[in-house]
Amino acid sequence: MTEHARQGGFCCASHSGTANVQAILDLAEARAKDRRVRLTPVRRRTLEILLQAHGALGAYDVLERLAAEGFGTQPPVAYRALNFLVENGLAHRIRRLNAFTACAQPSEDHRAAFLICESCDSVTEAQAGAVNAALSAAADAAGFALDRATIEAVGLCRACQGAQA
Repeated sequence: MTEHARQGGFCCASHSGTANVQAILDLAEARAKDRRVRLTPVRRRTLEILLQAHGALGAYDVLERLAAEGFGTQPPVAYRALNFLVENGLAHRIRRLNAFTACAQPSEDHRAAFLICESCDSVTEAQAGAVNAALSAAADAAGFALDRATIEAVGLCRACQGAQA
């Protein structure tokens, strides 16, 4: 992943700024409480790390940051926290990048689409209601029971488009 992506050169507006990070953390706490699961200190810190990244991070990037803060140095520390966040709708796994990103809308169940910049690997979560409705209709027509879907679209972010101009 490039330095540009780690610094969040392109990200959804709902991840920008300290106030929005806190608002998303508050929503995540409420969702965990509603689901009767615990947002432990390592899980919460993992979510904070993803939010502060303004994009996707690999598990070892997360582990490195957790270890620097005394949360442990073994890979299961990061993988357990990341898997918990994904299972509970607080983060998403971006398969193309083998990385994770915080959910921009943790208060609601939804299927999102991810816009991935092929130049800097930045990721933004986009509304995907119409795309998901079409996918659900196609699944229904085929007699397929859709359980989950992740849409990953690849292109150039605004910053990289400007750099190429």
